[in-house]
Amino acid sequence: MSFVSDLRVVLEGRDFRRLFGTRLVSQFSDGIFQFAVAGFAFFSPEKSTSAVQIAAGLAVLFLPYSILGPFVGVFIDRWSRRQILVIAPIVRGALLLLAATLVATGVPDAFFFAAALAVLGVNRFFLAALGASLPHVVSADRLLVANAVTPTSGTVVTFVGAGVGYLVNRLLGGDHYGTAILLAVSGLTFGLSALIARTMDRRLLGPAYDSEMPQTREALRNVVSGLVDGARHIAHHRAAAAAMGAMATHRFMYGMCTAMVVMLSRYYFADSPVNALDAVSLVLATSGVGYALAIVLTPWATERFEIETWVPIMLVTAGVLSFALCAPFQQWGFAAGGFVLGVAGQSIKICADTSVQRDVDDAYLGRAFSIYDMLFNGTYVLAAAVAAALLPPNGRSLLVLGIICAGYVGGAALYRVVTPNRAADPLPSSRP
Repeated sequence: MSFVSDLRVVLEGRDFRRLFGTRLVSQFSDGIFQFAVAGFAFFSPEKSTSAVQIAAGLAVLFLPYSILGPFVGVFIDRWSRRQILVIAPIVRGALLLLAATLVATGVPDAFFFAAALAVLGVNRFFLAALGASLPHVVSADRLLVANAVTPTSGTVVTFVGAGVGYLVNRLLGGDHYGTAILLAVSGLTFGLSALIARTMDRRLLGPAYDSEMPQTREALRNVVSGLVDGARHIAHHRAAAAAMGAMATHRFMYGMCTAMVVMLSRYYFADSPVNALDAVSLVLATSGVGYALAIVLTPWATERFEIETWVPIMLVTAGVLSFALCAPFQQWGFAAGGFVLGVAGQSIKICADTSVQRDVDDAYLGRAFSIYDMLFNGTYVLAAAVAAALLPPNGRSLLVLGIICAGYVGGAALYRVVTPNRAADPLPSSRP
């Protein structure tokens, strides 16, 4: 089945439509928020930007997901998930209005980033509650399809939100007041998701009462030991371990690319912060187009090749083409490279998701995806930190570009060494 067909199937359920609407509105708001934070941190006319500041900004955006991710399930399994979906947007909206006020009044950046971290911490609970609620609004035979289409749709809408943020930024300007308005719009938009969530019955999304559930403090202690057990389990399932390694390889190289593109846009391609933001937005747009194409391309490709063949093809393609396109250090080359990495990166992620779902025992699946999320975000931030140590002030570095190319190709070779051979297995979204 195609993505559109899968989506049409799950949209038949009224409760699913409400939960899906809650996700789409919230992730649209996420796109506006992420654009506002990136614009403020990297492209504000009032400040300069260094590679170290880029790494710090990406850490603010992504580390809460890595640190909080494994622990939020303890609370998601104890608190009313419907109430989390109602209350979290209100709390987040209030924090965003606070952040907007801080930016508009010109307080030190540390206060703004503290508010942004609080916003992202609340969002981690919200997204986890969305994921845990899904089995309560679709039948068991449609759960696999719903899991395939909902995160993809949410990410597409996040790109759209970032595009809206860019348009508002160009209309109002990229100074502190423009950023404050973007944050306020994001907060008010996110609050709308609470109104949608409120239309669902309070008991609809669980969790079910379990008298044998351990106390919260004990459960939090068990998270760490559970992650260790999950890592051991993954290590004995070569296909899943190799897929997670491929995903982490892409995210690390993509993180280095991100730091390089921001530095080049700010100090090499453009002569002003406004033009620099335009340059980065173009790369973001082409990457989003590549992402959308991967949604269609990957099910088609994996019906004709093994996942274990398609993943290294995408890794090698990303490495070779990114170097060939970007080595001249022309703006058009990085825009084309963004498209290539969008296709390759999302293809690898879809395949990695499938491999983990297919090969990890169900009893370990939650812990496996907690480790997956930590790798997904942690390697991205780590890569930006490594790039900060290697990039020159203007961002133009053949060394870093060569490392990115070699990393992708080396990751493909290691993936083929580690992964077992097997007959082709279709993606979840292509299963009837």
